[in-house]
Amino acid sequence: MAPPRRALLVAGILAAALPLLLLRPAEAGTVGVNYGRVANNLPNPAAVMQLLKQQGITQVKLYDTEPTVLRALANTGIKVVVALPNEQLAAAASRASYALLWVRRNVAAYYPATQIQGIAVGNEVFATAKNVTAQLVPAMVNVHAALARLNLDKSVKVSSPIALTALATSYPSSAGAFREDLAQPVMKPMLDFLAQTGSYLMVNAYPFFAYSGNAGDISLDYALFRPNAGVQDTGNGLKYYSLLDAQLDAVFAAVSRLGNYNGVRVVVSETGWPSKGDTNEVGASAANAAAYNGNLARRVLSGNTGTPLRPNADIDVYLFALFNENQKPGPTSERNYGVFYPNQQKVYDVEFVLGSGGGGAAGGGGLGWQENGGPTSGNPPSGVKVTTGEAWCVANAMVGEQRLQAALNYACGEGGANCKAIQPGAACFEPNTMVAHASYAFNDYYQRKGRSIGTCDFAGAAYVVNQAPKMGKCDLPSTV
Repeated sequence: MAPPRRALLVAGILAAALPLLLLRPAEAGTVGVNYGRVANNLPNPAAVMQLLKQQGITQVKLYDTEPTVLRALANTGIKVVVALPNEQLAAAASRASYALLWVRRNVAAYYPATQIQGIAVGNEVFATAKNVTAQLVPAMVNVHAALARLNLDKSVKVSSPIALTALATSYPSSAGAFREDLAQPVMKPMLDFLAQTGSYLMVNAYPFFAYSGNAGDISLDYALFRPNAGVQDTGNGLKYYSLLDAQLDAVFAAVSRLGNYNGVRVVVSETGWPSKGDTNEVGASAANAAAYNGNLARRVLSGNTGTPLRPNADIDVYLFALFNENQKPGPTSERNYGVFYPNQQKVYDVEFVLGSGGGGAAGGGGLGWQENGGPTSGNPPSGVKVTTGEAWCVANAMVGEQRLQAALNYACGEGGANCKAIQPGAACFEPNTMVAHASYAFNDYYQRKGRSIGTCDFAGAAYVVNQAPKMGKCDLPSTV
């Protein structure tokens, strides 16, 4: 950024409505959790429901239709996605009567006491059950027809999680394209089905895999939603500050190659970061897992779910996973994705508390912050509390320089932040970028306001992180 732009730091008084805009939290997205059970030491379903309610988790995705779990979920208010396993795809695809019986026994029998809102037909079929790839969409069609026959099709949506291995090309994002064997035979019919039924595309996306396999080329900060220099996509001219965004935009680009499916939402049906791994699994650690999950949840629930290609995208996320699962095969990381140990203790010092939509700042829908896990006063705002003892406010580069500049003007002017350190020649002037200077100003404002609700939002131009950010040689303080 050219130095003359810095003159705008404290220039002018913004319109009277701007402070209200800057302090109003953006519309919140939703964060759920995957409840896998490939383990022999997990608490019983009733105890799990208590844990979910204690943590305020209101959306859960399952990998089957285990009756004890579905009965335990009854009357909890927790919304559920159930799964028809890959092993039953062929039968569901070839016989409508099988699909109807399955829906009767596994959905209708529990609904509405158990708030089943979706059915995942198969899971990563292209990667793990290639022999039934051709039967995937017919199975989805038959399951939906069964729901329609039982008058459940408006309440229960049908989809199928795809892995990023469905893409032939994912880098740069603008080059995203589905594999030739999937694009026309499977993905286009699936997208047509999703559009016709008002459903969503489920995507399992793990920046950890990309980072761990290419740590020499990918910045850890880029993978963990921390401040970074960004990556330019020469194909579409967009700049990316998050690896997950780049992965999702590769999917959006691949979808666009098959037609106009802008009305089909994307749900991130799995994403997460392992707290432990083998020696060759670079980046697997509790600190990185806490940073990834905490920063992602904060971003989603503060309304910053859009990507550079689809800035207004409404994306829900299901974190993987609720527990460490000791019987999962594969490398050590596979058994260490849980937010909780089987004894229900936290794996790392990040606690997700998904609010139930009570009151709070700015008319509800705000983002709550709670120090040291103590109780909140009054009705908790809709959002998440991430407890690590320290917090910083940084700029959201994706909103663009115009919005960052407006928020920067407010923070350093009427907002009362101390911006002397980012003036030319001062200690934190370098790096001389909009993102770095805005982060300094937003963080100073946030700390001065006692980290209270809504003071790190700036109409979506900022978000909270739980790992100390560094701007060049300048550390952002966690107090003032």
